[in-house]
Amino acid sequence: MPPFFNYSYTRFDYNSQNDAEHAIYLEYEGDKNGNNVPDPDEIGIKHFKGDGDFRSEECIELLKQADIVVTNPPFSLFREYVAQLNEYGKNFIIIGHQNAIKYNYVFKLIKEDKIWLGNGFTGGAAHFINRHYEDYAAAGDHKEGMIRVSGVQWFTNMDINKRHEEMILYKTYDPEEHLTYDNYDAINVNKTKEIPYDFDGAMGVPITFMNKYNPEQFEILGIFDDKREKSDAFIQGLPTYVDEQHKKYVGPVINGKALYTRILIRNKKVVKTL
Repeated sequence: MPPFFNYSYTRFDYNSQNDAEHAIYLEYEGDKNGNNVPDPDEIGIKHFKGDGDFRSEECIELLKQADIVVTNPPFSLFREYVAQLNEYGKNFIIIGHQNAIKYNYVFKLIKEDKIWLGNGFTGGAAHFINRHYEDYAAAGDHKEGMIRVSGVQWFTNMDINKRHEEMILYKTYDPEEHLTYDNYDAINVNKTKEIPYDFDGAMGVPITFMNKYNPEQFEILGIFDDKREKSDAFIQGLPTYVDEQHKKYVGPVINGKALYTRILIRNKKVVKTL
């Protein structure tokens, strides 16, 4: 049985006297006393030479030994971390913010069916152990010693049942309800559950659609967003509309009003009504 590794990072303290310990990692090689529980005396505590940065040579050497990576990487380094996992061909289940869907690199992998959303958190929020910050979340499900973070998702490249579950569509296309964008030939769908079953053209849906995405039922055409990184290579041929006055990319617009980000999709299993 290959060892199980768990990384632990030291916290940088601006008030410290530069006497912080090196980062550590935990190594568990299986049950030894027969109780089927990873007891403390069965878990080896080992010290890194450096600070435990996932980009360091010693962490990469541990990564090479891993079969599956399960972790909560820094959200600010999410792109870089996913790129590393992809480079080394690792199976993974990692936590990220839903806005990572819009990153060029991540969206390219999503469109190519190389990464997708896993089973979600209840209410679209997760709790993280952190005793250094006060939890200011407005929701009521606070937990002692933890902070509540909204909009987080599991991202994975491992197959799961929900990825093959077809959405039951009940709406029919209504041109007065499903308006066409001013700046792209696609209809707007405000709620994922309201995708019309009888429309075979391009549709713009909220990014929360990715929680219901089944590649056998839908095709992802691109993304429509006004905060895209400058390169539009991953929009796969969709035109990029530039607002020359404000020097920025223009997202979906209906009747002159800008909308939030939309994922552009097509229904592969259109049911035509008589």
